[in-house]
Amino acid sequence: MNELTRNEIIRLWYGRASIRRIAKMLAINRKTVDQVLKEHKAARKGAGAVVAPPRPSIIDPFRENIAQLLERYPDITAVRLHEELKSLGFPGTYSTVKERLRDIKPRSKVLPVVRVETGPGVQSQMDYSPYEIDFTEEGRCKVHAFSYILSHSRRQYLHFTEHEDFTTTIREHQRAFSHNKGLAATCLYDSFKVVVTTWDGEQPIYNTRFLAFATHYGFKPWACRRRRPQTKGKIERPFGFVETNLLNARKFRSRAHLNEVTAWWLANVSDVHMHRETKRRPIDLYQEELPYLLPLPEHDYDTAIVLYRIVGVEGYIAYLQNLYSVPWERIGEALPVRVTENELIVYGSDIVEIARHELCPATISGQKRENKSHRPGADDRLIYEVLKQRFEELVPQGGFFLERLVQTRRYGKDEANRILSLQASYSRKDLGAAIERASRYRAFSLAVIERILAAQAQPRTGIDYLENETRKNLRRIGGDPVPPRSTVEYQKLLEDKEAADERPAQCDRNNDEPSNLA
Repeated sequence: MNELTRNEIIRLWYGRASIRRIAKMLAINRKTVDQVLKEHKAARKGAGAVVAPPRPSIIDPFRENIAQLLERYPDITAVRLHEELKSLGFPGTYSTVKERLRDIKPRSKVLPVVRVETGPGVQSQMDYSPYEIDFTEEGRCKVHAFSYILSHSRRQYLHFTEHEDFTTTIREHQRAFSHNKGLAATCLYDSFKVVVTTWDGEQPIYNTRFLAFATHYGFKPWACRRRRPQTKGKIERPFGFVETNLLNARKFRSRAHLNEVTAWWLANVSDVHMHRETKRRPIDLYQEELPYLLPLPEHDYDTAIVLYRIVGVEGYIAYLQNLYSVPWERIGEALPVRVTENELIVYGSDIVEIARHELCPATISGQKRENKSHRPGADDRLIYEVLKQRFEELVPQGGFFLERLVQTRRYGKDEANRILSLQASYSRKDLGAAIERASRYRAFSLAVIERILAAQAQPRTGIDYLENETRKNLRRIGGDPVPPRSTVEYQKLLEDKEAADERPAQCDRNNDEPSNLA
């Protein structure tokens, strides 16, 4: 045993640590700790005290062999050392070799984790924990436990979610803030992507969207060092309480039922149990912490998702594998869509609401939400006028093409809708040129338009189409975006700066000349 370990044993002993605790902290045998303490006490009594010599061991004759092996192989394990000594005639067991190797080459010291207590309203901690739960109605499903805890009072907010994405995390933060009627000034996080985009060495690069959310509520996100979970011990340990108390020996019908039981458990168990560290109930400490929490803003942070969707030929837009109807005359258009927690709202190109639907649950796919008023009515003349207006917007000959299409084709209006939906794959310019060419050659059908486009136009991705639609909306809101400048324009600025830097120097030289002449 080296002197550093011996010194640490004695220091911990005077710090009132027990022999068992010292042995566990330093990863050594309790008998070794006891022997070191006996030798220390004997040495303090005076030179007359005699320390009993160590008992001879079966491994002593191989001391030189062990030293040679350790010199050649510093990282040799006890298993390999035992095998080498056996080949040299060692009759002892593996445990004897392991104990001798531990004495010669002690393990690295494990430093104790110091618990840091914070004042009221200073800090909170947040984390997720995944669980597989067998629901009696929904079957076996994976859920994610969102946990937010106030570090001072230990009051916890808990809710089980389907995902750990950005929108879910933001919404659960808002529920936690409402649950506590305020929030702490700082919140500790792991380095998951919602909060930390990447790391530059040991410096976290925070997600700008999450920073905007944190700024709205006035708290500071703090990403903990990677691979160091003890930094967030106040949020990690309560998950064990959740597993052994909330989830233990209980059956749940569904996710909704699980969260109902969780809400009851928070109020009747978590808030009122005697905490092992504070020796007080979290709800009592929370009442003292409440005046120090940051107040909630008047308006919550908007967590709605905003995106574009192209209206299909049947008059639906798709979101998460479900379909939602829009007015049929919008077929082929790219429309802004706003998705809240419970609703999906569709806007026209002029940012006026044109459809609103209840959002399908995330676990359901292949469903349709339809509003009967979105379907074409019985007024054929009105339907024809709307289609004519759409075709004339594409090309001046569009009205003539539609007229001949309806006259010559049995399902002309259906084909007209399908032609309009081709805007999802081709530019308006290419589609207009195809209609113009088909009109010139008196070929009025969907198949002809598709053949012309396939031969003469380049299909575009949905991203290209949405980019063009976004640019149009930006121009309508605030004019054309500022184009990038040529670097030549900046050259004049550099020349002006150099001239300005030279002028003071020239003035100084002119001022110095008379004094030099004198």
